[in-house]
This record gives sequence, structure tokens and C-alpha cells, in this order.
Amino acid sequence: MRMPSSVFAVGRYALVLGILAGSAVLVSGARKTQFTVHDKAYYAPQAIVEYVNPGLVFSVVSAKIASDGTISVDYKVTDPSGLPLDLSGIQTPGVISPRFLIAYIPNGQAQFASYIVNTVTAVTGGATGTQAAGDSGGTTSTVAVGEYIYTFKSKAPAGFDPTATHRVGIYGSRNLTQWDLGTNYASVTYDWVPAGGGAKPAPRDIVRTADCNQCHDQLAFHGGSRRGVDLCIMCHQPQTMDPNTGNSLDMKVFIHSIHNGSALPTVQAGKPYQIYGHNGYSDFSSVVYPSNAASIADARNCQSCHNPKNGAAQTNAWLTTPSRAACGGCHTDINFATGLNHVNLPQADDNQCSQCHIPQGELEFDASIKGAHVTPTQSSTIPGINLNITKVVGGAGQKPVVTFTIKDNSGNGIPMSQMTGGSNRLALVMAGPTSDYGYTSFGSDVTTPGYVSENPVPTASCTNDGTCVYTFTHAVPAKATGTYAMGIEGRRGITLLPGTTQQLSSEYGAKNVVSYFSVDGSPVVPRRTVVSINNCNRCHTSLSLHGENRNQIEMCVLCHNPSEGDESTRPNAVVAADKSQPTQGINFAMMIHKIHTGENYGAAGQTYTIVGFGGSHNDFGSAFASVPSSITNTGVLYPSMTLGGSTGNTAACYMCHVNNSEATFPIGKNNVTDPQGLLNPAPPTTSACTACHFDTPTYAHANSQIDPKFGESCTVCHAAGAAYDVLQVHAGQ
Repeated sequence: MRMPSSVFAVGRYALVLGILAGSAVLVSGARKTQFTVHDKAYYAPQAIVEYVNPGLVFSVVSAKIASDGTISVDYKVTDPSGLPLDLSGIQTPGVISPRFLIAYIPNGQAQFASYIVNTVTAVTGGATGTQAAGDSGGTTSTVAVGEYIYTFKSKAPAGFDPTATHRVGIYGSRNLTQWDLGTNYASVTYDWVPAGGGAKPAPRDIVRTADCNQCHDQLAFHGGSRRGVDLCIMCHQPQTMDPNTGNSLDMKVFIHSIHNGSALPTVQAGKPYQIYGHNGYSDFSSVVYPSNAASIADARNCQSCHNPKNGAAQTNAWLTTPSRAACGGCHTDINFATGLNHVNLPQADDNQCSQCHIPQGELEFDASIKGAHVTPTQSSTIPGINLNITKVVGGAGQKPVVTFTIKDNSGNGIPMSQMTGGSNRLALVMAGPTSDYGYTSFGSDVTTPGYVSENPVPTASCTNDGTCVYTFTHAVPAKATGTYAMGIEGRRGITLLPGTTQQLSSEYGAKNVVSYFSVDGSPVVPRRTVVSINNCNRCHTSLSLHGENRNQIEMCVLCHNPSEGDESTRPNAVVAADKSQPTQGINFAMMIHKIHTGENYGAAGQTYTIVGFGGSHNDFGSAFASVPSSITNTGVLYPSMTLGGSTGNTAACYMCHVNNSEATFPIGKNNVTDPQGLLNPAPPTTSACTACHFDTPTYAHANSQIDPKFGESCTVCHAAGAAYDVLQVHAGQ
């Protein structure tokens, strides 16, 4: 529905909105297909959505630079369906505010340079620096509604090179707040060669936005309007630096430094890593890179960003063109001018970098680029361990007989004699019923709540091909019903590069396998699926915890059940103060929510601390990052970004959950032990939700909705379609 402009000139859309409000109840049919349950527009009245057509898309028709240096771009503005939008918000809803960038790649170079550069003065001290900038003060002419030509006020300099690759960038917003549809953001880039003649542009193309979005969900900065790597690298290149800190804002430098954060040698030495931006100082000193979670703060997994399968034209540039700037972004303690911390070798330029740092050498952990960035647990020399459970036989009151296989990567059986000593380990874990774990007793001698773990190595009967049979010493409870779970885990120790000066000890684990079996003849019903390890590995790459033992969600929940806490490890705490604290609950839903909300706990002066194996102190709040006491610590920084361009969007439940499972409440499941919480024990839904929404008023609200006879009433207000549908209240953050 499109209205003539005269309708909008009076009353600020009052007439139209009145008609829509009255007709909304009459509108039926399917919702707009481009919106999902995670979009705010999904929940708006259909008539409003069809009128406003939320969303914003920029596209470029053409760009040119005249002989006198005048730069212009012909561009279109549409909604996601391709319908044209009016910049002024008169003929179509929402004022649109575009901004423009222009840059080029000098021939013989690899990075963009902007035609528009400002000199910036530090807020104190008087230091100055250059920063690439956008154009302002240009003119706009209308081709038609939805198509415009912007002529830059800035010009290309005399003698500019028309044969070089040029890029124009457009970013901006569409204000739909008066329809309660927030602000829409978009950006686009366009590459061309002004000289024409069929010449094809050759832009910088190393890291793709899709790879960033594996963790960040929607890469957006500076208020949300600047989106995507293609736009970022137009300004974040060697021209741009921060005069307040002296830090380079070149993408290949500061992105490495940001992501390495707490592990930067200079941060470890007590110097914070900060950048002065639009909102003052931002401190990245407590960033912990999540990839390779077994070695937290280990940023050696370069390919989580430099994805060799992303289709980028220069995706292997990190291997073929090493530079002092890029490498120095992580190795911040190197002084290339003097050779300090660079085996005493000064480097005056980048010409010799690739002579020592070849893409890949003969051995791991050498000076080659791939070799220097090998994570020991992922060494290619690891022979591997592969486990499988082929059969479980055992009913109520019986001791299960488990048939499993254990083989290396070549398919050879691994004898039990090789699974003993050192860090070698093999275990079978039984829990049940799958309707909910946590409160089943497997005998008076079992101290682990809700599950029992046994070592099959001493008594398992195995053949040479790695097929083994083990009979549990503990029985399924006599009154058990339904489906039970049997999980298997294992790891082996290894010495890498033995006999060399690079020799080191490491471990590697097997992929966990969980098999389900009926204990009463009823159909087998696996435990409910809430999250996927594939979603975890979007950030963590290869999530493996407890010494490479556990790496599948189905295995994690056997132990991290509603009755589990750190009571077995807390008495041995290495931090004396931990010994006097109550047990910390570690039910999976509560624990994962609290861990990923760590920054918020720190900001609220609270913490979530688990005493782990060996008495280890694991604080996910304000003391999470391992940095000197002089460095400000923040807690776990959740990387998912809001529409407004800030991290910590814990409302993006879909980053971990599958099939909108966050909206399927565990009503009626087991209560959760939480001795350090405000409510102990806590009903399951209350426990999961208050792990993120942990303020006292929210606890009071949740507690008021718990009846001793009927349980939780959360679904009344928060189920799908209810007044405060959980998906709806989390949407569009």
C-alpha cells in the first residue's frame, strides 16, 4: 500500500496509522517470509509490516570520477523485497541517512587508501594522527524515488590514477522507531576502474564477513551502520591511527591485537591495549580468543578467520605475504628495528619475511607460518583415537554389558595396555533416565550425583581389531524405567617432536559417543536436544574440555546435570577462599548461561566461579582473563553483536540453541541445585532464565510464579504467542 505524498504532509502519518490500527485485526495470512522469529518485524501487526516494509538495502548502479576529479555514485535504496524507498521518508516510511566513502588501491600495493583524510588531535597531550574519513557536504540529485546520484564534495587529487582499483562505500540507517520497528542499518561497496576499457578491479579480498559472523552474528560497528569487512578496510588501513594511544588502526594490525587481547605480550607485561574511538576509550586487554577452547587464550588458530574455503581471492595472503605489521599485531613485544624478541634479527622492511617464514615447513612448531601456529592438541602427527559403542545390553536391576570399539586413525585397534599410565584414560559413563538426568542413584558407593563412571581398561575383553566387551560393576537401578544413556570418552598422551629441542608433551582426545538403551522394553527415547556442538564450534572451533576428554553436548549433560556441583573438587581448591564458599551448581543450562554472561556479572560486582579438577579456580566474572592486576578485567565477553554495533548480545539465544529450543521450557524437569544462588534449589526454567537475568527483582518475579503443588507458570506469559513470548522479547536486539 503506497500513499500519495500529500497524505504524509499533514499529521505525521496520523491518518494512515489510524486506518492501519483499525484494520490490523482484519488482516490474515502468512507473515512476511523474509522475517524470522528473531526479527522484531515478525511480531508487528501484519498491516503495519505491509505498509512500512521494514529493512534497508543499498545497491550501486555505477560510479565515476571525472577528469577534474569529481566523484559521483548512482545508487538505489530499497527494502528487502526490492521496493524503492524515499530518502526523505515522505513517500515511503522512514527517513534514510546515507554516508559515503571513497578509496583506491595504488598500483603495486595491496591495501586501500582514502582520498579523504582528516588530521585528528589526541584528547590530551596534543599528539596528532591521520584517519581516513567519509565525505560530507556533497549534493544529492534524484533519478527517481529509490534511485539517487550523490556527488562528493571532496575530489580525487590532480593526477589521480584512473587505472587503479577504486571502491565507493555507502552505509546508513532507516529510522522506523515511530512504528516500533527500531532502526534498520545497511552498507554496500562497489569496485570499479575509472579508466574503463574493460579493465576489471582487483580489490583486497582476504577475510570474508561470513567468517566474522560465525562468532559476531552480525558484524556491525560505530552505532551499527558500518557493516562488513569490505566496508571496514576502506578506512582501517595504514593511513589510520589513534593519536591518543599511538596504536595503528590498520585492519591487519588492530584486529590481531583485539582478538589476542589478554594474551598479548605487552598486556601480560602490564600495558593495556586500548583504542580511543567514537565513545571514548575501549579496552580490549581482557579479550580471550575462544577458538581452541582446550587452550583458552591461544590465538594460534589463524584459519578460524583466514578460512581457506571462504572463496576470497587472497584467502592465503596470511601464508604468502607475511609482514611486520600483521605479525606484530599479535607479537607486540617484538621490536623489528632492533631485533628484540626476533632472534636478534632487525627487519628494516618486509622483503625478507617470507624467506624465513615460508607457508609450511617440514616439521611442526618451526618458523614456517603454519608450523608456528600449530596447536599441540591438533598436531597432524597424532595417531588418533576413535571410539564407538555398538551395543548396550542391560535392563532394570542388571549390570549393563557394553560392546565398544577403539581404533586409531588408520583403523588399527588400540590395545587396552596403551590406555594406561600417564594421561591415558578411558571411561564409560551411565546416566538416566533420559527424561531428565540428575537424581538417579547407582549405589551407595557412587559419589557422583546422577551418574556413574567406570574404567573398562583393566577388565574389558578385546580382540586385535579393537572390539571390546565390558560388563559394568554397577547395575541399572532395580526400579528404573524408560531410556538410559551410556557414554564413552578417552584420551591419550603424546610426545611431539621427540628428541628435538622443540619436544613437548600433549594430549589428544576421542570424539565422545553416547548410546541410548531401554531398561524396560519401552521404545528408546534419546535425551532432548537443546543446543548443538556445531553451534559451539562456530566460536570454539573444536570445543574439548577436561583435558581433551569431553567434546559433545550429549556427553556433557550426563555429568552437568541438575544435582551436580563442584563439591568433589572444592575441598582441594588452590585458592584458599574458595574452600569456605558453598558448592557451586554446574547444571549445564545454568552453567553455560552464566559463563557466557560473565561480563554482566563482573559489571554487577558478582561472579560465577567453579572449582575444577585439581582445585583450579575458574572465575568467569570479573577475574576471567589471566592478566596482571594492573589491567582492568571484565569477565567473559560474549562476541555476538547487537544491531547497534556492540558485543555482548546474550539475547541472541539462537547462536547456541537449535530449533528455537529456547522457547521450549523445561517445565516439570528436575529442580536445579544452586547453593550459591538466590534460590536453591531452583525450578529448571527459573534456573535457566535467571542465569542471564540474575538481578534480584527478576528472581522475585520468578519466585512469585512458582507454586509448591503445580510448579512453574512461566508458559502463561512467556510461551509462544503469549504476551511476553520469549522469542519476541529477545528479537531484534
